[in-house]
Formats: sequence, C-alpha cells, structure tokens
Amino acid sequence: MKILNSWLNDFGNFGSDAEKLAEALTSLGLAVESVTTVGTPVKGVVVAKVLRTERHPDAEKVHRVYVDAGDGKELHVWCGAFNMKAGDLIPLATLGTTMPDGRVITARGILGIESHGMLCSGTELGLTADADGILILPNNLKLGTDAFKALGIEQDRVFDLDVTRNRPDCNGYLGVARDLGARLGIKVTAPSGDKSKKGPARSMKVTIADKNRCARYNMTIMSGVEVGDSPSWIARRLANCGMRPINNVVDASNLVMLELNQPTHAFDADKVNNGFKIRCARPGETLLTLDGQVRELETNDLLICDGKDNAIGLAGVMGGASTEISKQTKSVALETAWFESAGGAKTATRLGLKSEASMRFERGVDPYGVDHAVNRFAALLRESCPNLVVHSGAADVKEKTLPPKQKIVNLRVAQVNRILGLKLSAKAISAILTKIGFVTKSTLSAKLATLKIAVPSWRPDCETEIDLVEEIARHYGYENLGKIVPQSTMHGRLSPMQQRRRDIREVVLSMGLSEAMPNPFLAPGDLVKAGLPEDNAIRLANPLVYEESVLRTSLRPGLLRAVSFNISHRASKISLFELGHVYPSGSENSPEGLPDEYESLCLFAEGETSSLALDWWSQISSVMGFGAQLDQTSVEPGYHPKRSAILRRGKQVLGCVGEIDPRVLA
Repeated sequence: MKILNSWLNDFGNFGSDAEKLAEALTSLGLAVESVTTVGTPVKGVVVAKVLRTERHPDAEKVHRVYVDAGDGKELHVWCGAFNMKAGDLIPLATLGTTMPDGRVITARGILGIESHGMLCSGTELGLTADADGILILPNNLKLGTDAFKALGIEQDRVFDLDVTRNRPDCNGYLGVARDLGARLGIKVTAPSGDKSKKGPARSMKVTIADKNRCARYNMTIMSGVEVGDSPSWIARRLANCGMRPINNVVDASNLVMLELNQPTHAFDADKVNNGFKIRCARPGETLLTLDGQVRELETNDLLICDGKDNAIGLAGVMGGASTEISKQTKSVALETAWFESAGGAKTATRLGLKSEASMRFERGVDPYGVDHAVNRFAALLRESCPNLVVHSGAADVKEKTLPPKQKIVNLRVAQVNRILGLKLSAKAISAILTKIGFVTKSTLSAKLATLKIAVPSWRPDCETEIDLVEEIARHYGYENLGKIVPQSTMHGRLSPMQQRRRDIREVVLSMGLSEAMPNPFLAPGDLVKAGLPEDNAIRLANPLVYEESVLRTSLRPGLLRAVSFNISHRASKISLFELGHVYPSGSENSPEGLPDEYESLCLFAEGETSSLALDWWSQISSVMGFGAQLDQTSVEPGYHPKRSAILRRGKQVLGCVGEIDPRVLA
C-alpha cells in the first residue's frame, strides 16, 4: 500500500517529518519498506504540445515526435514511448536540463537526425513511482510554461507499506490514518462527501439471488456526467500510488477505493437493461470483460447481471465490456457492495484477474461504509462534472447474512495483564481501544473484571479476545510491554510418532543418503511422467499456481525431480531420500470429506545394484520392528518390470523396491 504524505495530511495534521512517520507506522505493525521522494521541481521542463508523430523505416523501437514548446516553432524529438497523439500536452525537457538522475539533456542524433530535448514520463521527473509511457498533462495548461509550476507540484514523499492480511482496514488511507492518529494523538477526519441536494428519484431494481455471496448491494444513479480527464491532483495522486489515470469516472472510483478501502464500480446506466441481478454463473456461460478477454465461467463465479439476466460483470473482480464507461456516457450506475471473500478470491485466482479491488474484497471491506463511499465518489466526480445530478431513490438491498454493525467481544482485564505483563486498569484498556474506534459497552469501575467491547464494522479481523489483546499491545507499544518468562509444568518430549520419525531419519542418514525436501504439490502430468496413474489424484480447488495444483500420491515424482536437478548440475553418485506425507487417490471421498494422508519414505541411489536397496530395507525394517516378503509376481507402476519387487507382510503392501522403469528415465 503506497501512502502519499500530502494525501495522508487530508485526514489529519500529520506533518511532513518522514522519519517520524515511518517510525510510528512501523511500530504499529505497518512496516515501511521504502520512502520515496517525488515531485522535486526540475528546471527546464516545459509544457509542450504534440503536433504530429512519424515512424522512421529504419527505427523500430523509437518514433519521431514533433512538438510546439510555446514559441510557435516545430521541434523534433526522438521518443521510445508510443502513448501520445497529436494534440496531447506533454512535459518536454529542453536542452541543458539536468534530470533527477543526473543526466544532462543534450542534442543527440539517431540515424543522423538530432533530437532537440526529451519527452518525459512521470518517473523520469520524479512525479510518480511507476512509469506508464510519457506523462500526458491536462489540456488546459499554457504552452511553454514551467511544467511543475503549471501543475502546482511540490515535493512529496511516498511511504510503501507492507500491510499484512489481518489488517484489511489499512488497505485504505482512512484505516492507516486512524492507527497513526491514535499513536501520535492527532485527530482524524474522513474526507468530505457530496453535500449537494439530491436530484429527482431514479433507480433500478436490484435482486440478489445468492444471499450468502452478496449480503449488501447499493446502486446509485448519477446523471449529467461528462467523461474526460480527471483534475490533475487526482491523476497525480493515483499515479503516485501506482495506478494509471484513465478518466474522471474511473479515477474517482479508484480514489475512493484507496481512501476508504471501499471498491466501487461504475456502469454506463444507459447500457444496463432493466435493473440488476446478482447470481452465480451457469455451466458454459461466458463474459467479455473490460480487458477484452472472453472469460469461461464456472458455477462458483458470482455475476452481476442486468434485468434481462445477461452477465455484465464479475462481482468484486472486473466489470463487463458491454456496460463500460466511454466518452459517450451521460449517466452512471454506481455499484457499492459487500461480497463474500472466499468465492471472489477463487474466481480472481482461477482467471488470473487479481486486482486492487479483488484483493480488498478478499481481505474484507466495511459493509457499512457504502453510503460514505457513494457520497465521496459524487464529490470527486463533481469537480470535473459541475452539472452532476445524484438521483434519490437509490436501491440499497441488505440481506440477513450481512455481518453485524458491531460485534461484542468479552475482554478480561486479568487476561490482558497476564499476556502482556502489565498492570492496566479497565479504564486504561478502554481508553486505548476507544482511540481506534472500539466502543466499551460496560460501565467502568475499579473492580470491573470483564469489559464488553463493540468491534467496529471496519475491523473484520477482530473476532476474539486475543485479537483485542493484540490491539492493546500495538497501541500501548511493544517496547513498553512487561518482560515475563512463560511458565509451564510440562516437560518437553517427543511423541511416539516423532521419535520413530527421528530414528528412521538417523538410520537413513547413517547409510550415506542426503535428505531432499521437494514441494508436496505437483503439476498436472508429473505423476504420469513418473509412471503413476493420475486419474483420481486430488486437485486443489484454489491453487496459487497451475504448477502446484495436484496433491502427490507418491514421493517418487518429487524425488526424481530432485535427482534430475542434481544431475543437471553435474553431481555424481547421487543418493537421496525423502520422508513426507502423501495423499492417496480418491481418498477425499471419505465419510469425513477430507483426504487421507500418511507418511512415506522414498530412497534413491544412482548406479547402484538391487542388493543395496535390499540392504537399506533390512536396516530400516529392523528399526521399524517388522519384516517383509518379496513379491516379484506383481509390478508397481513406474518400476522396471523384471527388476523390481513389492514388499508385503501378509496381505498388507509395505512398499516396493527395484530399478526405475527406463521409460520414466527417458
């Protein structure tokens, strides 16, 4: 999460002492990974207008751009970015300009043609943290003027925070400001919303078919929209937070998301047929998303549909192309909702559509922050659309599955002090929690033993007593906690299974083998490559990557991969083993609905005889305390059919021994 210092000051008077702010944020558990300075003025950069662009037949990676820097003369500049067009205003670094990285702009030639300056990206000027082509300036600036003065840019700092998954509220400026304000004793105020009078009633019917996946859905209609560029301050703030400015409607939505941790989505209201319906996808259904891709949907995917049941968006993930905001848009239908997190996360992962919005829904948003988000969006859009009308009669459907506005958690004073090594009173504990928005429902007294604490709706991570203890520790200061030594009357010892595991490992290591630790997840096809069946192997419903989507039924594929790695690095006399869990095929169909798992041991030696393998088995079985018979009438898949055997004890199969099938090694 990127936090702009000047933007943070909109929420409270935090000042500009970067070192002080970084220290306070880190002490609160919001680790500051870096602090970047942006917006330092660069003398010699002026506002120029693109007159035309030309491709050169002998230059593939650059093109010729002709610009007017305000004196009416045509200047030629070579440029490697292709995102500008005739009429665009762009920053031109004139000859002799010293750039933030120390470069001095000189007249340099390509193919014998000189370039009289350099067209600049936001990153090259130190204005944005991420580059996305040449910086396109607002079209109301005067040609030839100093670009920094024309934009009103002053030096600023960007704090890059590592926000952990258990702090979803801090994926927005308001959440960060609340924490920081409590630590520094600074009053925090949320940004103001639209105060204009509502227009005539206009609404669309909203129907929620899957009430467990969508517990609240607000749809507000706004007319008088004029789609164009955002005010420069909005575009600059988004760019400094790593988001590309698109147009005033989309930018207002993104700004609200960054400020309030409340994703919104704007539909072109005139393209929506007869209302909205939220339902799960049907088998074989597809959706053309905003990125131009046709998405094949599954029944677990939650959709936003119009009144005619046509899919127009993936809930909490991405909108559909059919209702996209365009230059012709005159009215928008603003969606602000609360979607269940797990289903949306699965959809986003499967389709490779992880976004800022889907991440926030996955981690948790405030189900009661909807009204503020709508009003804030309207206030931002009104800056570029003075004739904006926010219509009354917005549809706001709330289901019984909506989380409570306040959740009560009992907090024992003695438990707080025992865990933290402190002697805090109930009043002191209440004061700490009150500063960050929690409410004490108990009447405070010196003898109060248990407080009833109401957790605010923007903190879905605080569910139990220990979560509140953590909040107290953070805001009391970890450095101020008491120094206590944990006490226990139990003596540490290994369980029988742990002891047996240790004995086996020691025996195998004593035989000269090295332990390998491959990934327990396999790619589709890995089992087949090892000569093993894969039909009923257990597949992950929500894998991080495709290459790790199958649970192993045997240790062999992973160990063979480790052997292959060693061979490719010219290792000699490879002897490896692994002791780990495997998951039998089809075992997820057990009565408990969970896959079985058991521990398995696999050993490998390169270029050795089968007698060595039998010697290994002899030593291991003596430790395990059982023997086995060799059965050469059966063949284990993946082994040499004539040089392998199955180890049995009665009817029970204990393992197998032998050479790997040459077809597996091929």
